Amino acid sequence: MENRRSFVKTAILGTTSYAGLSRTVRGANERVGLALVGGRNQGRGVALRSIKEGAEIRMLCDIDDAISAKIAPELERAQGKAPVVVKDFRRVLDDKGVDAVIVATPDHWHTHMSLLTCQAGKDLYIEKPLSQTIREGQWIRDAGRKYNRVVQVGTQRRSFEHFQTAADYVASGKLGKICLVKAWMCQVRQTIGNPPDGTPPSTVDYDVWLGPAPKRPFNPNRFHYNWRFFWDYGNTELGNQGIHMLDVALLGIQKMRGKEKCLPARISGHGGIYWLDDAKEVPDTQLITYDYGDFLLVWELRSFGQHHPMEGTSAGTAFYGSEGALIVDGAGWAVYARNDKQPVVEVKQSGGSHERNFLECVKSRKRPNADIEIGRLSTTLCHLGNICQRLGRDVRFDPESETFGNDQAANAMLAKEYRSSDPLPRV
Repeated sequence: MENRRSFVKTAILGTTSYAGLSRTVRGANERVGLALVGGRNQGRGVALRSIKEGAEIRMLCDIDDAISAKIAPELERAQGKAPVVVKDFRRVLDDKGVDAVIVATPDHWHTHMSLLTCQAGKDLYIEKPLSQTIREGQWIRDAGRKYNRVVQVGTQRRSFEHFQTAADYVASGKLGKICLVKAWMCQVRQTIGNPPDGTPPSTVDYDVWLGPAPKRPFNPNRFHYNWRFFWDYGNTELGNQGIHMLDVALLGIQKMRGKEKCLPARISGHGGIYWLDDAKEVPDTQLITYDYGDFLLVWELRSFGQHHPMEGTSAGTAFYGSEGALIVDGAGWAVYARNDKQPVVEVKQSGGSHERNFLECVKSRKRPNADIEIGRLSTTLCHLGNICQRLGRDVRFDPESETFGNDQAANAMLAKEYRSSDPLPRV
């Protein structure tokens, strides 16, 4: 693989020739050529579902040869053609056969790759959460708009019809005055232990994996999957799991208030590591409240037991009004009238495909269901909760300026510093 320093220099300074590039509308039956960046877990799933929807994975990019060796044959079996396997992200940007890029890397790489993908004139499917800071989300949004890119954020519940109809019911007024919205996740996280630092696998370029994150010795806990439990690389369970339920809450709030008034003015809460004493840095138990002035949005995390709370589902979203409550999860939604224990309305889960919606929009140039601005706003809710958590106190937020007024400590968390070897791309 070419020297990573030359990659960084080229990525930042050598892509201006892409500026203004805009693809024409593709034929309805023409296959969209995709590149998958990050082949584990969610990236693999998005790629396989995209193949089922008629796309072709033309390139697989991963810094771990062991992952590529495992995933490439699976992609070949699914589509009847082997993808080109590369380690160097520049190859993805330079390949004219790649129309759009699936970015499914750890969160700390999302912003750099998203900005460069948009600048390169390629559409983008970016896994959730969008970014690691509020400013990063704004920058990706601006780049997507500047270069006229289709950008879909991986909050796939936006593409399921029953979540949309649930939000429509919430906005209809039939629940009365909505005073409380709640999103929750009940799960069991096993210990990750406290292993010592060690040597990276021989199949991995660990320095490239770190990228813009601080340079630290290799530790197996700060690598595949478990990276999400550390502030350097992830966004806590709020950004990992909570964003799905909070995005459904935001969908209902946007139906009620409009997309321009969907962020809160005050964020409060507490959380900590109360379940397991291991290497994790982020909370396993948490309660965050978002004050909108005329109602509260509450996020609740339990990582110590997959209990069914009173709402009857281990992960969901609820809207509580003066005349009734609506509970929605992956299985469907139900409405409970005041004082009634049995639902008065029940709607089962209805199908949808986030990947199909993205591919259709790549062809039509329409904005997708989880367009960059929609995904940016739900990610912002996660950032607000994490800022409150890290400061250990309430914060007041101005939804119009998207700043914290005169709160210097909170404003300092709107952005982040990057390792000098991987500065923020200029797009």
